[in-house]
Amino acid sequence: MASSGPALDSFYPNVIHAGRHSTLWPYLLLPLWIWIGEPVVQVRASHQHFHPHSIKLPGDITLGGLFPIHARGPHGINCGELKKEKGIHRMEAMLYALDQINSDPELLPNITLGARILDTCSRDTYALEQSLTFVQALIQKDTSDIRCSNGEPPIIRKPERVVGVIGASASSVSIMVANILRLFEIPQVSYASTAPELSDNNRYDFFSRVVPPDSYQAQAMLDIVKALGWNYVSTLASEGNYGESGVEAFMQISREAGGVCIAQSVKIPREPTAGEFDKIIKRLMETSNARGVIIFANEDDIKRVLEAAKQANLTGHFLFVGSDSWGAKSSPIAELEDVAEGAVTILPKRASIDGFDHYFTSRSLENNRRNIWFAEFWEDDFRCKLTRPGIKLDPDKKKCTGGERIGQDSSYEQEGKVQFVIDAVYAVAYALHNMHQDLCPNSHGVCNSMDPVEGRLFLDYIRAVNFNGSAGTSVLFNENGDAPGRYDIFQFQMTNHSHPGYHVIGQWTNNLRLNLEEMQWSGGDKSVPESICSFPCKPGERKKMVKGVPCCWHCELCDGYQYQLDEFTCETCPTDMRPVPNRTACCPTPIIKLEWNSPWALVPASLAMLGILATSAVVITFIRFNDTPIVRASGRELSYVLLTGIFLIYLITFLMIAEPGVVVCAFRRLLLGLGMAINYSAMLTKTNRIYRIFEQGKRSVTPPKFISPSSQLVITFILISVQVLGVFVWFAVVPPHTIIDYEELRPPNPDLARGILKCDMSDLSIICCLSYSIVLMVTCTVYAVKSRGVPETFNEAKPIGFTMYTTCIVWLAFVPIFFGTAQSTEKVPANLSLSRV
Repeated sequence: MASSGPALDSFYPNVIHAGRHSTLWPYLLLPLWIWIGEPVVQVRASHQHFHPHSIKLPGDITLGGLFPIHARGPHGINCGELKKEKGIHRMEAMLYALDQINSDPELLPNITLGARILDTCSRDTYALEQSLTFVQALIQKDTSDIRCSNGEPPIIRKPERVVGVIGASASSVSIMVANILRLFEIPQVSYASTAPELSDNNRYDFFSRVVPPDSYQAQAMLDIVKALGWNYVSTLASEGNYGESGVEAFMQISREAGGVCIAQSVKIPREPTAGEFDKIIKRLMETSNARGVIIFANEDDIKRVLEAAKQANLTGHFLFVGSDSWGAKSSPIAELEDVAEGAVTILPKRASIDGFDHYFTSRSLENNRRNIWFAEFWEDDFRCKLTRPGIKLDPDKKKCTGGERIGQDSSYEQEGKVQFVIDAVYAVAYALHNMHQDLCPNSHGVCNSMDPVEGRLFLDYIRAVNFNGSAGTSVLFNENGDAPGRYDIFQFQMTNHSHPGYHVIGQWTNNLRLNLEEMQWSGGDKSVPESICSFPCKPGERKKMVKGVPCCWHCELCDGYQYQLDEFTCETCPTDMRPVPNRTACCPTPIIKLEWNSPWALVPASLAMLGILATSAVVITFIRFNDTPIVRASGRELSYVLLTGIFLIYLITFLMIAEPGVVVCAFRRLLLGLGMAINYSAMLTKTNRIYRIFEQGKRSVTPPKFISPSSQLVITFILISVQVLGVFVWFAVVPPHTIIDYEELRPPNPDLARGILKCDMSDLSIICCLSYSIVLMVTCTVYAVKSRGVPETFNEAKPIGFTMYTTCIVWLAFVPIFFGTAQSTEKVPANLSLSRV
């Protein structure tokens, strides 16, 4: 027969029928989309009715199936080598589930489920071409211009209508297929696609999955990282939807949660060049502190990363946290166990299905003719060759007998996603069962209400299922078609185990349960290794954050009198406190005072004691010879006053050394200036009397007034009373009290800081207290100068004058020196002069 191909407008009538619940325009673009996909996607009439790469099982309702039976082929070739586990195991799981459902009298009674199963060859574009098979029944084709050789119109077999599709495996394939299936409202249930973007219910509204999305997986991996105390990790992703979206989900969740920073985010090219993996290891080592590596990659890339790490002599350095693509597989770590030791991996919670093991191990070439790829699997599994007509047997390979048995003559281990394939098929079956009960309550078989099955309504039934799956766990979907997150957490362990391999160390179901005691790392070490950007600051150090990297910081010591207020701030201690040795808090500054046993107290006290003894000896002598002419000639009354003042001046030394208190401070104020005031008052009275006597003698023989001893005493006491009155006024204005001076001994080293217990007498107040004595001294000096011309026989005037001159010189030197040293930062060491109170 001849064919000119279907006209584009022949798509439209059925497209309008298929799009009752959606807009028309996506369907009008479909032929253009197919045309743009040339030469990868070519739709010819001859191809639409012949399926050399599919399994067809008849039934009342047909389900589609997409499985990676073969790996991606080399450049220019669609399909490569057979994938025994991911391909044949999973596809047989669908056949097994269909057999179980069709033999179950309670589930879809009187209705047989059929199937159209296709090979995606692990390639998204090829899978798109294959999946056009599922929509053929929805596309009406114009065959008016097609004639057979005898001129009769052809009899074209109408393709079966697929109501739902099980698959695909890879996320990139599911994304490609979902874009076309949604246009024709065909629900899709995946058993292995975990890319987070498939959760977008606006773009992939007909897509559901019985495995949790990578966003849950990413959350679980982030929880693992935090539980291990890591805050600085790198990410490694295979180029493609699975790897890139998984890493992006991890990075987004870590940004939102905080506490974990990404050091490097490295992508493995789809077609890596020679030396590419060595470059990746070198890049990861640029941030060597980030030992933790979050890896979303396929098996081949994982293996080559481990090989590159071993070649770089970095065995045990990297701490891998692998996604479900690593899981508990042995192939990525074969002969690289020492590099992979300690790797933490994650896998959706699963169980081995015993019924499938019995089913699959009983398959043979005779009882499994429906699987068109089973002969190829048989040859690969048993490493033999089947004889075919016209094909010469390879002499290097043994001939298959057909009597081989799976699991006996070959190794067998159930593939990890078998459970999810079975659950996906059952989810569709339960949805059809519930739909049949609602739409065909009294009908045996498919009624008109379900012929055809309306896609949008069928999707609602799929999303509403809730049943116990093949592993005993509930199967259900959220509003985005995602299954709940349930993961087992494994660690690959070699040391201290009779059976090295993957060991379950925890679970994740919305929250993490991790048994840290069961974990061990490279060399059997039980302590969790670190993967942090910056080590914790020591006590007394604050964090100075690195701009743009919240997990990295520099540690700065809180110096001087600062203490660590929080991890980011140093604060200065209050004046009366100093930082503790580790600078995490402030403690009271030790209070000290001048002790009697201090050299700085012993020397002045000794000198003062000698002065007191000398003064006492003079007083005793004066008292003993009180009535002798020499004592009387010296002016014994004022001499006693002078000796009293001298005695008080020596006595004040002991008050200055004594422990400050209210009484001591009061006597310090009183006696500090009183002794000098007494002395200078007596001296002033004497010089004034001499001056008046000789001045009056020059004018008349009449003696001046108030020169008698009693008058001299009154004048002296009047002058002294001024000092006493001033001190009592000071008492009234500022009552005597003690203070603690923390500024005087506050050196740069806070360990040497001390508070000095002292009387509240400032330097200025001391000078003010002595100022009256200075006035008396200056006045006395003036009279001494005026009296310098007295006769030589009057021997008292000149010694008084000499005393006043030297005293003025001493005071003129004392005042600036006193104030200058008061401002000096160089203080007497506390341990020499002072001790604690």
